[in-house]
Amino acid sequence: MSKYKYEVIIYWSDEDKAYIAEVPELAGCMADGDTYEKALQNIQVIIREWIETAKSLGREIPMPRGKLMFA
Repeated sequence: MSKYKYEVIIYWSDEDKAYIAEVPELAGCMADGDTYEKALQNIQVIIREWIETAKSLGREIPMPRGKLMFA
């Protein structure tokens, strides 16, 4: 189980022929995978890298706000 509590949106992309995972609260934070599960696994890595990069650049890291904030 991930320690990150950000909302993750996963959908199939015909164009990419892959599942796409996005984190709306973290600008540009996206990953893909051949399966739903792989996309979810990959986005956890990208979330960690996004946060590490933001910290190294001295940028603010948004707190998770919960589901459907952007709906």
